[in-house]
This record gives sequence, C-alpha cells and structure tokens, in this order.
Amino acid sequence: MMSQEESTSLLVDLAQDYYLNHLNLGDISKKYDISRYKISKYLSEAIDKKIVTINISSPFSRSSDLESKLRMNFPHHNFYILKNTEDIAHQNDRFYSFAAKYLQDLIDGKKTIGLTWGDTIYHVIDSFQTTARDNAVFTQFIGENGKQNSLAGAMPMVQKAATSYNGKYYTIDAPLYILNPNVRNLLAQEPAIQPTLTTAEGLNLIFTSVGTLDSVNSIGSWKKSREILFPNVNPEKVAAMIYGRPIDKSGKLLVNEKDDKVFGLSLKQILKVPVRVTIVNDKFKSSALCATLRGNYFTDVILNEPTANKLLAEL
Repeated sequence: MMSQEESTSLLVDLAQDYYLNHLNLGDISKKYDISRYKISKYLSEAIDKKIVTINISSPFSRSSDLESKLRMNFPHHNFYILKNTEDIAHQNDRFYSFAAKYLQDLIDGKKTIGLTWGDTIYHVIDSFQTTARDNAVFTQFIGENGKQNSLAGAMPMVQKAATSYNGKYYTIDAPLYILNPNVRNLLAQEPAIQPTLTTAEGLNLIFTSVGTLDSVNSIGSWKKSREILFPNVNPEKVAAMIYGRPIDKSGKLLVNEKDDKVFGLSLKQILKVPVRVTIVNDKFKSSALCATLRGNYFTDVILNEPTANKLLAEL
C-alpha cells in the first residue's frame, strides 16, 4: 500500500503527463502500468485535492476604437486595451487576467524573458495559465528594488513566472543602484551574477510597468540618496522612471551614461530587446506612460480603458 507522500507524488505525475504533456490515457497506462479506469479516478482525485485547478478564461472585449486612436499618435506601438464593463467589483481581476492572456501570447515562442517588479506585474504573473515550456528562461536584467520581504520584488517574481512555465530562472542578488562604478564593474564579474547578466544579454522579451518618482521616494535609502543617484536632475522635471532611470515628459533621458548608477544591462542594451511590454492599469500614471511612449521605450502596451482615455486627454 502506498504512503500518503507516494500517493500525492503519483497524482502529480499523472496530472502533469495528462494536462501539461498531453499524453492520452493509453500512453499513461503503459507508462505507469495502471488501468485507464484507475487513471481517470486518480485525475478526479487530483482535482478534489486541489493538486489540479482548472481555469477557463472567458473572451475579453478590447476597445478597438481607443487602440486605433492611440496608434495614430504612436504608430510604432501595439496597444491592447481592455474594454470597460459594468462589473466594477471585479475590474482589477479582469484586467490582470486580460493582461496575462495577451502577455502570454507575446511570450509564446520566446526563449529568454526579462521582467522587473511591482504589484501589477505580480498580479499578472499570478494570473498566468500554467504551460509546459521547460526551455523557457526568465531572468532579471537589472538589480533589486530594495523592498524588503516583498513578494512584488523582482527576485520572487522571476521564480514565480518560471514556475508557471516549468522553466528556468536567473536572479541578481544585488541592489538596483550602486554608486561606485568600480564596484558595479567588479560585481558584474562575480560567478553568482555573471551568468544572469550573460543570459539577459540574449533577451527576446521584457515586461514591466511604468514607474514614477514616487516609487523612488517610497524606499527610504533611495529617497535619502536621490541627489547622489541622479546628479543634476531636477525632481520637478521627472515625468517617469523607466528601467530605473528618470525621463522627462518628452521621453528624454535625464541622466547621461557616465552618471547612470543602475546595476545590470545598460539602457542601450535594453532598447535592443525586440519586444518590450509595459502593463498599466492606473490612470494616475497616464502622464508617466505618455512620456515613455514619446521616448519609444516600449513596443507593446497593455492597459485598461480609463488609463487609455486619460492618456488621450494628456495628448
């Protein structure tokens, strides 16, 4: 008689082969020497024990009118805009599922995927549909955001995204900003970090959200050192933070390459990534989003209808 641990392990193996590897009952029966009847029974048991959860995504309505208007202003960008419904109570959940669907469509076929941090990114990853892609690699490409014990940091989210794809992940155990250029250069050569940066140099897709100066001020150490982190930068001119760097409302970078304190890929390297996706569902970030679009920092934009309307009003 199998122990409880052995029984659970068998249910997991059967479920993976049936739902993820798409083996039929006959193939599974031969593989494990178990009758088809018992396999069906075990699969039902896996659902009852929450080892398997099944989510059915309903179709989402996109606002083609708003997408067309934004493409007229930003012809080099692709827009995916979730249309409003009367279901106000669940609008955030709808958006995260919508964003996850279209993001996963963009990820499909890509091998190396980079991501950053934030609550929006966390919830989108949490809405991913599990898929078996053991050749997929998820990686950080810039350092950590400095929020302690947060599930919305880049490191735990890289792991979470990789788990959804049964893939690999690489992390950067270093802060986003490092003041000393020699320390930045030497740290990049450390055996614990160098493989991550090498992997990140081959990125096929990046997904992130749009930051503001408030996100910098929300972390005590950054707020205290802001003048050192961004020398000669007037805070009133900062419209958005993109990949850890400040830009003005026209999309112009406010720090030069010499003063860039970000640890990880340079902005030139990041902008060579063919698909760069941003996800925004906060209409109060419309000005920041507008600045990033003017600077062509993204190729694809996933947002909700209120943010899209506010963005058009900004224009």
